[in-house]
Formats: sequence, structure tokens, C-alpha cells
Amino acid sequence: MYRVKSLSLQTKLSLMILGLLFSVLLILGLVFTNLYSTSVEEQMGERALNVAQSVASMPSVVEGMESDHPTSIIQPLVEDIRLQTGAEFIVVGDKDGMRVAHPLPERIGKHMVGGDSQKALVDGESYVSKAEGSLGSSLRGKTPIVKDGEIIGIVSVGFLIEDIEQKIDQFELKVASLIGIILLLGLAGGFFIAKGVKKSIFGLEPSEIGSMFLERNTILETIREGIIAVNSKGNITLANQEAHHILNRELDEKLEGKHIVSILPNTKMMEVLSSGESHHDQELIIGTNDVIVNRIPIIQQGKITGAVSSFRRKTEIEELSRQLSQVQSYANVLRSQTHEYSNKLYTILGLIQLGSYEEAIELIHSEAIGYQEVVQLLVKAVPNPILSALLLGKYNRAHELHIEFKIDEGSSISDLPARIEQEKIVTIVGNLVDNAMDAVIDKQQDERIVHLFMTDIGKDLIVEIEDSGKGIPDEQIDRIFERGVSSKKGEDRGIGLFLVKNALDYLGGYATISKSRYGGAAFTVVIPKGE
Repeated sequence: MYRVKSLSLQTKLSLMILGLLFSVLLILGLVFTNLYSTSVEEQMGERALNVAQSVASMPSVVEGMESDHPTSIIQPLVEDIRLQTGAEFIVVGDKDGMRVAHPLPERIGKHMVGGDSQKALVDGESYVSKAEGSLGSSLRGKTPIVKDGEIIGIVSVGFLIEDIEQKIDQFELKVASLIGIILLLGLAGGFFIAKGVKKSIFGLEPSEIGSMFLERNTILETIREGIIAVNSKGNITLANQEAHHILNRELDEKLEGKHIVSILPNTKMMEVLSSGESHHDQELIIGTNDVIVNRIPIIQQGKITGAVSSFRRKTEIEELSRQLSQVQSYANVLRSQTHEYSNKLYTILGLIQLGSYEEAIELIHSEAIGYQEVVQLLVKAVPNPILSALLLGKYNRAHELHIEFKIDEGSSISDLPARIEQEKIVTIVGNLVDNAMDAVIDKQQDERIVHLFMTDIGKDLIVEIEDSGKGIPDEQIDRIFERGVSSKKGEDRGIGLFLVKNALDYLGGYATISKSRYGGAAFTVVIPKGE
């Protein structure tokens, strides 16, 4: 089926401007023509009446009407006046309506026609009328000739309607020509205006703009970073859902139109608007949230028209960094174990070549039995592949550090509800195990013990991690989950337990600290399986 191609925005704007201009000019042309027509008729009627009154008031005309031969006196007189005034006719009649003077001498002595002389002859009125006379349809000014209060005649001065209409037609032609010229100029102006509008919107069509607007909104609402945009005055023009969350604002609260300082007093967006310099990866505190902020000015044609700020919770970035570092540490463990096992393989190869088969078998058995027991335990007790992989990685790490990592045989995690995100469990268990390994690393090799117990029997998920370290000082127990608080020295400490606390808050759980049976600290984590 053939489909008609829709007009482009530039064509639509040009046609709309041209149509609007044509409509306005047409209405104005009709109004002006009507006003001009009315004005011309009024002026010509008034002119005819003035001439008639002037003729009627002339003493020679009044005296001529009482003479025996009025035509000989009045005819040459009014004919001169007619030629001077440009009137089509000046007719003078007696009190009975018989012509005394007329442009056509053969019509003198005949009765005046038109039927519009009675008011002047009977009532003595002066007036303007339209009537069909002997010379054609005309606009007439009629007035009585009066002497000593008595009507002795009538003067009729007329201009042909045809001549008046000719003047109006000439005016209409000029108006139509002017409208045509203005329309041509409007067409050119509309073309350039439409072209400028199209250029200002980057050549896009309305449907494309609408589609891009929907795509932009969808993108803004799906990304996990808060986005706020302001105009050159600092008023908010855009704020996505994540920005509402981080700012602790209700989703239905309208932030657009408010000044950024009233929403975020410690912002530096106004500095970006004044300086035009971008800010990258700067820290900012919003309520109880530490966020990483980027601020970029919006520059159009060399002028700063606004700014955009994106921000994300620092804990999320740190969690990603920590998970990345864990992956890096796993890779390092695998490389070290590859090196270690290659040495053992060469040892086994040497024993076989030397014929020491019993020693080779004993070495293989001692290396495999411990690892196999852990794998079998994880397969049975922890069917979740991500959590099992984490624990297996931690076991390998502990083996590398010569730490005895015990996973309690009574552990069982088989009923993990979907609402408990696996990443949060990985964060909690991984950081607590790392914390326990760090606590025992300074102990003698045979005293390095980390014990893990997990169960999801009942309404809660319970994780207990014990170590044989020095424990946590009493003065730090109340603050151990705060960022930067740690019993160990060194930079970048006090982050792991802080991330554990955030993950527990997200899942609605909690953690307790007690004395371990091995002499160190025991962390017990309780996470409800329900809402």
C-alpha cells in the first residue's frame, strides 16, 4: 500500500507561517477595502451635496428661477460649475420637478427622473441618495432652492456609481498587489525562520525529538547514578529517581524549578556555573551518604547555559573496588598455587622416577584429601554456586597463608530466598572471613584458626565466624562498624566491617560480637529470610 510521505518540520513551519500571514492579510485587505469603499461613497455624497447647496444658494440661480427664461441664465452657469467640480451632472429643476438645466440640452423641459426629489421639493430637506437616473445609476446630492421661505426649485448634483466603483477597484488592485508582495516576503522570511528553527534543534523532526526524549528519560531512570541538571541561574531542570533516593526525597516531590542551593546547600554547582571548570571524582556528604560527584558545565556557543552533576554512593564504589581487589587476590592465589602445585608435581614425578611409589602415593593422598573434603562439603551444604566459589577461594587463600580454615560440617545454606541478594551475602561473608584471617596472621602457624558456621534453618539466615586472634578491644566494640575504625594499623583500614554494616542494613539484619572459643573474636550475623 502506498503511503504518503509526511512533510518535514521546515516545510510545515513555512506553510504555517505563509498560511497565517495570508489569512491576516486577506482579512485586513477586506476590512481596508470596505472602509475605503464606505469612505469614498461618503466623501462623494458629501461633495455632491456641498456643490448642490452652493448652486442653490447662488443669487443668480435664485433670480434666474423667477425669470421668464431661467434656462438661458442657469444652464451656462451650472455647466461651468459642473466642469470645474468634475460632477457627472448638475440638474436644476423648478418646483414641479421640470428640468431647467441639464448637461444634455435636449432633456431640458422634461420631468426629473429617479423618484428621489420629493423630500427636497416637499419637505425642503437636503440629502444624499442613490437612484437610477437618465444618465445611469448615480450618487446624488439634492437640495431645495428657497426664496423668502418658499421652495421655488431643486438642485441635483450627481456622480455615477460606475466611476466610484472604478476608484474602489483601483484601490483593491493596489491592495491585492501589496498583499502579493508581502506574501512573497513572508514566504522568504518563513523559509529562513523555519530553517533557523530546524538548525537550532539539530535538524531533528518532532517525532525524532519525542522518541529521543522518551529514550533519555528511560536511560536516566535506569542508571544507578543520581543525575541533577541546572540552568544558568542555578534552578533545577532535571532530577532522576536515583537523585531523589540519595537526597532522601519522595519520588513524587517536584524538584524542577527549585534552586539547587535550597535542595543541596553544600553543592559546588554554582562554582561550575561561574568558572566553567569541571569537577571530577570529588567527595560530598549528602545527609548520611558519602557520595562521589562529577560536575560538568553545559556550554553553548561559548556561553555557560547550565551544568550537570552525577553522583553515586561512595560505599557502592568501594564495594565494587573491594570485589575487584578480591578477584585480583583470587588470581594471585591461583598463580601462587599453580607455582606450588607445579613444584609438588615435579616432586611426585621425581619420586616415581626414583621408584619411590609409596612415598608418591602418600604425598598425592595427603594433598588431595583435605581439598576434596572441602569441595564435597560445599557441594552438599552450600548449593549456591557464587557463595560456594567464594568459600572455596577463601579456603585456598587460607591454605596459602597457612591458616586452618574450618567450615563447620553442620553448615547448611540451601533455602536462600530470592529477596536476599547474593552480592550482599558475598560482601558480608567475604569481609568477615578476610577480617578473621587478618586477625590471626600474626599468630604462630599452628595457632592460626578461622572457623565458619552457616545455617538457614528456621526464619533467619545465621552466619558465625570465629578466629584465634587477639580479639577486639572493649573501647572499639561500639564503633567497630564505623568507617575507618580498625584494630589493625595501616592505611585503608576500617572499610570491610563498614561495608558489612551497610549490607546488613540493606537486608534488615544485624551483627553481634562476642568472645571466640579460640580466644579471638566471634561475629554472629542474623538476617531475616522474610520481608
